[in-house]
Amino acid sequence: MQSKQDKIDELNKRLDQAKLGGGQKRIDKQHANKKLTARERITYLLDEGSFEEIGALVTHRTTDFDMQKQLYYGDGVVTGYGMIDGRLVYVYAQDFTVFGGSLSETHAEKICKIMDLAVKVGAPIIGLNDSGGARIQEGVRSLGGYADIFYRNVQASGVIPQISAIMGPCAGGAVYSPAMTDFTLMVENTSYMFVTGPNVVKTVTNESVTSEELGGASTHATKSGVAHKTSANDVECLNDVKKLLSYLPQNNTEKPKSQPIELQDEIREELQDIVPENPNKPYDMHAVITGIIDEDTFFEIHKDYAGSIIVGFARLGGQSIGVIANQPMAFAGVLGVNSSRKAARFTRFCDCFNIPLLVLVDVPGFLPGTDQEWNGIIIHGAKLLYALSEATVPRITVITRKAYGGAYDVMNSKHIGADYNFVWPGAEIAVMGAKGASEIIFRKEISKSDNPEEKLAEKEAEYAETFANPYRAAQRGFIDEVILPKDTRRKLIKAFASLVNKKVERPNRKHGNIPL
Repeated sequence: MQSKQDKIDELNKRLDQAKLGGGQKRIDKQHANKKLTARERITYLLDEGSFEEIGALVTHRTTDFDMQKQLYYGDGVVTGYGMIDGRLVYVYAQDFTVFGGSLSETHAEKICKIMDLAVKVGAPIIGLNDSGGARIQEGVRSLGGYADIFYRNVQASGVIPQISAIMGPCAGGAVYSPAMTDFTLMVENTSYMFVTGPNVVKTVTNESVTSEELGGASTHATKSGVAHKTSANDVECLNDVKKLLSYLPQNNTEKPKSQPIELQDEIREELQDIVPENPNKPYDMHAVITGIIDEDTFFEIHKDYAGSIIVGFARLGGQSIGVIANQPMAFAGVLGVNSSRKAARFTRFCDCFNIPLLVLVDVPGFLPGTDQEWNGIIIHGAKLLYALSEATVPRITVITRKAYGGAYDVMNSKHIGADYNFVWPGAEIAVMGAKGASEIIFRKEISKSDNPEEKLAEKEAEYAETFANPYRAAQRGFIDEVILPKDTRRKLIKAFASLVNKKVERPNRKHGNIPL
């Protein structure tokens, strides 16, 4: 019979084995590949000493292929809860040193257990993914494990923030869980995501492609939009997770915590001269954002994807807000297929978690061309229109220069429920630009003229004088106030403060049918 001390020693022995994962050799190999282990990642991510592990002694139940001879405590995933800056979070980290982090039935059960707990207590869930995919030896049981996780991703959506960090391979069915979470961060050069790998692609389509080209961090950050942010290494990625979390509430019943800030007169003279007098000359909307928000608080999302629109989190007077802004430096700030989807997705996240929205507008319209039309600019543009129309959080718009055509309506206009709409004095709100409008309205007059070019210039100036200003819209009440650029920050701080108790009643329905 074991003594009390023997039992304690037995427990400590098993826990020590669990902490070693797949063994020291595999840990060394993980380090050689410039990757932290699952436990090292959790230790760095969470506040010191706050991690409480759940399921450390779980093992798989498979006996096929002599798998009973290969048992590792934890079964390839470390799960539990802890604190980030004093806030409760649940976390799981796949352990690549154990069967390549492959997902088994029990591996999935561990993840599902903490997802259920996170929803019950209303705390964010963070997944650190580093897995070779489904454990082949378990067949359909591993596939069922994935589906159990997917189902919980959907049930948790809009209830608690879900963040995925891809810190190694993530292939096959494994990719769909991160895709259904709110944000996906990837580590450059050591992580990749794809449904089918390079070998299958070669067999089926005869394309030769590397894992990095097919589904690396750069590919998903620039081409597919799957990755919301990329990081140079594991440590930087985990820092990004912490920073992202700082802008978010614990769950959908709370608001993000504000940070104390000492407010002065909040006049920002540097905003006066950002927009060029030439309406066709580009400028960087980042400069406008910087001039409005609290210093060094902008956290951009999808920075390298669909560059004609900017989205990200910031603080304004200490309060967390979401920013959506056209970018004149890229395609003149037009709305396209990808930029519409990018902004719509961000809008819906902010609305889920009570984060007010600031929309900065300088948009000449939707991007024309067969490529855009054939790829569904109508349906994708409608996504942004739907998302903003549906959002009930405080919504404020500032038109800095152009707001033309249907894009004026879509970019958080008064007509689709914006609370306050401000505009700078040089802004133009019209169906289209003066030149195009003049060519249509005065076509006959111009064609009959002895000097058509001179006549067009004359009519263009006439149209511009009438419409290339914000006052027609202001007279109609579509604009609440024409403001000086330097006053923008001060006005916005007051406006958002006035909306802090905003409530909106919606029709009783199961859910709307967003144009997916």
